[in-house]
Amino acid sequence: MRLDGRVALVTGAGRRLGQALARALAGRGMTVAIHYNSSGSGAETLRKEIVAAGGRAACFAADLRDPAGAAELPRRVVADLGGLDVLVNSAAVMLHRSFEETTPAEYDAVLDLNLRSVFFVTQGAAPALRAARGKVVNMADLAGLEPWPGFVAHSLSKAGVVMLTRVLALALAPEVTVNALAPGAVLVPEEYDAEERERLARTTPLRRLGTPEDATAALLYLLEGGDFVTGEVLAVDGGRLLR
Repeated sequence: MRLDGRVALVTGAGRRLGQALARALAGRGMTVAIHYNSSGSGAETLRKEIVAAGGRAACFAADLRDPAGAAELPRRVVADLGGLDVLVNSAAVMLHRSFEETTPAEYDAVLDLNLRSVFFVTQGAAPALRAARGKVVNMADLAGLEPWPGFVAHSLSKAGVVMLTRVLALALAPEVTVNALAPGAVLVPEEYDAEERERLARTTPLRRLGTPEDATAALLYLLEGGDFVTGEVLAVDGGRLLR
């Protein structure tokens, strides 16, 4: 797929990895719909940055925990920006809770955003993506490929994203490809101190932490070079899954 001149929606693009992914797509000449919920200042900062560099971007607020709002978001993007070619489902929350500690409200909050929203945003986007012969990239996680007892609801939600990616790849074929990225130690939790970061780097086979650029390079491969790839989960983890 040639990205220049096409439209991308990136959910959770007001901060951290979602922001980096949206910035990378703008750098490829895409018009970027920057979704945010609580990170409005980060979304607006990114929009101004893209516009100042000669690109095109617009901000869209939505609480994706609401299924109706999730499904309506891509329809708003199509109405405002004239179409939709790429959907990156990046919005998520990472809750550090054990099995015993997780409350029903916390469980619902994690699953509603991390998994259910991916389903309904993609459902709302499907007609436009089919018409454009577009692409979907979901943000999974190593937690969806291996058990993380300290992040139990998060791990469950990302395992769901992995299976949903495969289901959607079949449901939307042949017009739309659907793949996922599973980053590991790319942007570690903000509360991790230097000792924990050093431990993560030391226990990664490539002996370093990843960067947002590692994840954006994988995203661009799936969009620009992966036209015959669908239903796959690409781990971007420096080899951590091999341990």
